[in-house]
Amino acid sequence: MSTPRRAVLGAALGGAAVAVTGLPATAAHAASWQLKWSPSARTDGLGAFETVEDDRAHSHPAGHPHIHATGDNWRFDIHTVDRDTSTDRQRQEVTGLRTGADSLLKWTEGQTWRLTYSMYIPSTLKATTTFTHIMQLKQPGTGTSPIAVQSLRRVDGVQTIELRLAIDDILVGRTNLDPLHDKWTDVNFQIKVGNGSAGSVRWILKSGSTTVIDKSRSGVDTFLADRVRPKWGIYRSLGDTSGSLQNTYLLLTNLRGYQLA
Repeated sequence: MSTPRRAVLGAALGGAAVAVTGLPATAAHAASWQLKWSPSARTDGLGAFETVEDDRAHSHPAGHPHIHATGDNWRFDIHTVDRDTSTDRQRQEVTGLRTGADSLLKWTEGQTWRLTYSMYIPSTLKATTTFTHIMQLKQPGTGTSPIAVQSLRRVDGVQTIELRLAIDDILVGRTNLDPLHDKWTDVNFQIKVGNGSAGSVRWILKSGSTTVIDKSRSGVDTFLADRVRPKWGIYRSLGDTSGSLQNTYLLLTNLRGYQLA
């Protein structure tokens, strides 16, 4: 059972980046990444995921489907009229890594995983003064707190994209969003699932051959209970004060999941 500290998250705090492997030098040298998940939007469609959260409150039937496969991409549409079951926010997300009708990849304590994929963020998908998450890691279950979030956030009026560890509110890294608009950006996210100070993460964004950001944290908490499950899509608050909420979308492609073994 999670502690009260895990149930209630504090205000945003920055954190310094440090190198991380998650394994002793000898073990890291011998270990290798094994491909465990390589879905195709064209052939697997939404069957690539554990669950699909498309307009859970049935607020905008005319917009269905908000989440669908189109060619080699998964597309997440969101409209200003969309509402989640909590009406102060919007959510169009998928969760989990499915490898078959009855087969899920479950990230458990002590394991190390890597996700790679490409995302297309149009200029209409803007950073906001409140939360706009485009990837989350959570413990499955209703009302559970996030573990890590990749978010579009306005900081002193500047649009940024950041990765934050939510349990202890640690900023892993942040970079300007504007140069990433209207183009494909490659994401490489690594996590060692660990309780207390046993976890680690690394977050890399690349635009073409250019590394935009490469930040790591070790000695951090990346586990609540049960397991860790990734989510993708658009999850945003309606409390933005910058006028940035528009009808928009997000594209994902080339999703891959690797386990360090």
